[in-house]
Amino acid sequence: MLLIIPFILVLIGVISSNVIDNEVFDCGSYLSDALRNEIASYQPIVNKIIKETVKGRFKSTTYNELADFVDKFGNRLAGTENLENAIDYMLEKSKEKNLENVHGEKAPVRTWIRGEESATLLQPRRQNLPLLGLGLSIGTPPEGITAEVLVVTSFDELESQSERAKSKIVLFVPEYTTYGETVVYRSEAASAAAKYGAVAALIRSITPFSIASPHTEDAHLLQRIQKRGQKIVVNLKMEAHFGDVKISRNTVAEIKGSKNPEKIVIISGHLDSWDVGQGAMDDGGGAFISWNGLVLLKALNLRPRRTIRTILWTAEEFGYVGAKQYYQDHKNETKNWNFIMESDEGTFNPYGLEYVTGDKGACILEEVVKLFAPLNATTTERTDSVGSDINLWLSDGIPGAALLQESSTYFWYHHSPGDTLDVEDPVNLDKNTALWAATAYVVADLSIDFPRD
Repeated sequence: MLLIIPFILVLIGVISSNVIDNEVFDCGSYLSDALRNEIASYQPIVNKIIKETVKGRFKSTTYNELADFVDKFGNRLAGTENLENAIDYMLEKSKEKNLENVHGEKAPVRTWIRGEESATLLQPRRQNLPLLGLGLSIGTPPEGITAEVLVVTSFDELESQSERAKSKIVLFVPEYTTYGETVVYRSEAASAAAKYGAVAALIRSITPFSIASPHTEDAHLLQRIQKRGQKIVVNLKMEAHFGDVKISRNTVAEIKGSKNPEKIVIISGHLDSWDVGQGAMDDGGGAFISWNGLVLLKALNLRPRRTIRTILWTAEEFGYVGAKQYYQDHKNETKNWNFIMESDEGTFNPYGLEYVTGDKGACILEEVVKLFAPLNATTTERTDSVGSDINLWLSDGIPGAALLQESSTYFWYHHSPGDTLDVEDPVNLDKNTALWAATAYVVADLSIDFPRD
C-alpha cells in the first residue's frame, strides 16, 4: 500500500513492547507458601470460568456479540456520529447485562475527514495505484501534486540521495523487520523528506505480508522501475482535512468489589477504529473480551474483593486521546489502582501473559498463569511496555499485563481493509475471554494488593 503523508508528522498505531532479559531470581524469597497456596486455591473458580466460556453457556458469545456490533456499525472513526452511536449501544448493552456504574466519560476529539484520495502513475505508463492515506494526514491542493518520484529504502539512503529529493515525491520502501522497528517510517518519513525539499512522502505498508489490497505491491513496482533507470511521475490527490472538535466518550462499566470497592483492577481495549475495514481485530476483539469478560463474571455471580472495571477507550487511533483524558481526570485516584490490563494487538490463540511489574509481582503472575493449564496458556514474558492506552499508568508504576498470543499474522490486516470479522476466530475469542476474566478476578480477589515493587 502507498501511504501519503504530505508535509506532516503522523503519530498512530500500536506501541510494541520489548522483552526484558528475565534475570533469574528466587521467587521463594518473595512469595510465602501461604500466598502460593492461596493462588492455587483459585483453580476450581478458574476451571469454572474456562468451562462456561469455552464449552458452556458462554461459548461463542464474545464472537456473536462482536459480530452483531461490527455488522451494525462497521468501522468507527473517532469524532464520527457512527462511533458515538456505537458507544451508546455499548452503554445500553452494559445496562442490559446488569453491569454496575455504567457510564460514559467525556473526551474532546479533533475530527479528521479522509475524503477522496487517489494516486496515478503517469510515467513511464499510466496506472491507478492503490492508496490509503495515513490518518491525520493533510490533503493536497484540488489539482493534486504531480511530481517525479524518488524511491529510497531507508533514511540513510535518502540522506545519501538528498540532492535528488528537491521537488520530488519520496517513496520509502524499507525492508520489514518487525512492526516496532519499521513503523518509524510512518511517523518520520514526511519530515525526513521535507528536510530535503520533497513535496510529499509515500511509504509502503508496514506489514510482512501483502494480499494486493492496498499494501506493498505497487511500492515494489515503482522500486523496480527506478532500478531500470526510468523516470517515474505520479499524481497524488487527497482531500483529507481536519474538522471541528467534538466530544467523544470512554465507556465504563464495573463489578463493585465486595470488601475494598475503592481498589480497582482494570481490563480494557479501544472501541474506535480506522475508517477502513471493520475494526473487528483492531480493536473490536480486545474491546469485546474486556466487556464480555465482565459480563461473564457478573453472570457467574463472581464478585471479588476489589472492583473490576472495564474501560473501552475512545480515539486511541488518534493518539490515545481517550486514555490521556482519563489519565487527567483520574490522576488523584490511581493510588488505589491495583492492576491494569489491555488487549490491543489482536485476539489470536493465547498462550499466556506478558507483563510490566517488579520481581514480587512477576512471581505472583508466574503462579497465576499456572491456573490456565486447561487453556495451554501458562507462559509469561516480562517486558518494558504492554498495550498502548495503558502505558501512561505503567509509566507511573502501576503494574499491568497484556495477552501473549500467536499473533504473527496481526500486521497482515492491521489498519487495512482486511481488518474484518473473518480475521476473528470464535474459539480463540472464547479462550481470551476466559483468560482475561479469570486473571482479572484472581488479581482482584487476592488477600493482598498487587505489589508495586
